[in-house]
Amino acid sequence: VQLVESGGGLVQPGGSLRLSCVASGSIFSDYTMGWYRQAPGKQRESVARITSSGITNYADSVKGRFTISRDNAKNMVYLQMNSLKPEDTAVYYCNTAPAVIWSWGQGTQVTVSS
Repeated sequence: VQLVESGGGLVQPGGSLRLSCVASGSIFSDYTMGWYRQAPGKQRESVARITSSGITNYADSVKGRFTISRDNAKNMVYLQMNSLKPEDTAVYYCNTAPAVIWSWGQGTQVTVSS
């Protein structure tokens, strides 16, 4: 399975971004999908996840600001990020959750800075 993330960029504090991830080559709809992030010098951490039926779960640090969604027909998962903070700066990745099954994609860089 190939994962391709997109949608990152440079945004000011308080701004918004919408990340997208497309998965190819597998039965995407069977899997719980998640967004992860890795900041410089830190371990990769789970940000949000969504089951095949749409049940969501968020890390405390993003709860109320981020929204995960998916389109099984398109093999895509999204992360709407609002009220961004400098501490959200990281490379964002998607993969299965809670266990990572597939190889990581290249990720998409999100930088929150004034």
